Amino acid sequence: MSYLTQNEIANNRAMLDRVAQCAASEGISGDPDRWTYEQRRVWSAAPGWDEAWEYAKNTHPPVEGEDPFDPGKDEAVVTDPMILSQVQSMIVPAP
Repeated sequence: MSYLTQNEIANNRAMLDRVAQCAASEGISGDPDRWTYEQRRVWSAAPGWDEAWEYAKNTHPPVEGEDPFDPGKDEAVVTDPMILSQVQSMIVPAP
């Protein structure tokens, strides 16, 4: 576990967009973007996400002349099912 990596995940634009889209599809009421941002420290600490993120970064070294690798845009790093599972675990049931 790495708090630095979890922080990187929490502030990655692609991850914020992907989690917000999942939240919207799961019926998060109000503003899914706001919910995603406010909950980013929780979902970015989901088990296994930081290990997958670090592995992906270590296996995609920088290449001169190319844009840096963005693990948040690679759906094989943190998969949609991983995001869905985490978001569903965070949904507070209606009373």
